[in-house]
Amino acid sequence: MKRIAIGVGAAALLAGGWALAQMAAEPVPGLFPYTDATRVANGKRLYGENCAACHGAQLEGQSDWKERDADGFLPAPPHDPTGHTWHHPDQQLLAIVTHGTEAIVGGDYRSNMMGFGEILDEAEIVDVMAYIKSTWPEEVIEIHNEINARSSAYR
Repeated sequence: MKRIAIGVGAAALLAGGWALAQMAAEPVPGLFPYTDATRVANGKRLYGENCAACHGAQLEGQSDWKERDADGFLPAPPHDPTGHTWHHPDQQLLAIVTHGTEAIVGGDYRSNMMGFGEILDEAEIVDVMAYIKSTWPEEVIEIHNEINARSSAYR
């Protein structure tokens, strides 16, 4: 009887390990509810009010966004698929928008991107990011979800 109990226990552990491995292989959608129409609509409105002046009404960013200006600042990057927003995990994007780029990157990095944590609450920032993510093509969303999955594995 003891052998049967041990065998059943081992089988359960193996099945549990397989299930965990399968879960780890699935992309993590992340924090940004880009399929929630209400939150995306709210995010679009907030983006227009708080972000579009620098990042563009169509998420296109400023021209020459990869080239520093005379004062050493990079122009606002696009948030569409041509930019690098989707290259970063959600937690990092949330921190950048909340605290500002210089606060997160540190060192001698110079940026005009201020923190919005005193203007927007976390749910509103998440809604803005949900709107941005909702505009990306499916293949970019899949890559971004994989980035989130890799990032969450290190927490």
